[in-house]
Amino acid sequence: MTPRLRLAFLASRNGSAFRAAVEAAEAGRLAADIVLLVSNSARAPALDFARARALPHRVIPTAVDPEAADRELAEALAASGADWIVLSGYLRRIGPAVLARFPDRILNIHPGPLPAFGGEGMYGRRVHEAVIAAGAPQSEVTIHLVDGEYDHGRVLGRWPVPVEPGDTPETLEQRVTALEPEVMTRTLIELAEGRLRVDQAS
Repeated sequence: MTPRLRLAFLASRNGSAFRAAVEAAEAGRLAADIVLLVSNSARAPALDFARARALPHRVIPTAVDPEAADRELAEALAASGADWIVLSGYLRRIGPAVLARFPDRILNIHPGPLPAFGGEGMYGRRVHEAVIAAGAPQSEVTIHLVDGEYDHGRVLGRWPVPVEPGDTPETLEQRVTALEPEVMTRTLIELAEGRLRVDQAS
């Protein structure tokens, strides 16, 4: 029997992928235990969601001393027993201490094709603006591993989102954003069931 995943999530705001994964685990779709939520903002709505479900949660601010925060985060994640870390709208670069503790075990979701529409500064609506400005026929939701560079780690899955005639960055963003929580949940289900292996990703 495949062991249940032990998942920790990092979220700066709503944490929509975090919420979707919790609900999938509660419903029995996802064989996983949610062992920790960490936010860098004490006002993140994701924390309220975690409190309401009595899930372990912490606030680790990153603005004042990023290096100390990186070390504290690495220790908190290790102490939680997590075997996978999932970024759910975490608006900070992952530091070297966390990367060293969890090599090839940190997942992120990107709202556009990689590597063409990734990199430093390419997040949120900027991605959709760039996709439309380039005349690309489709965008995509991309799940990738996190390494020391923005949007650089190996891609685990791509879900195409056609660019429709008359699309604006706002309308494209709405369709991509609507898909993201379920795409991450499906990826986690595939990991939990052994159907997705990191060493086979491309």
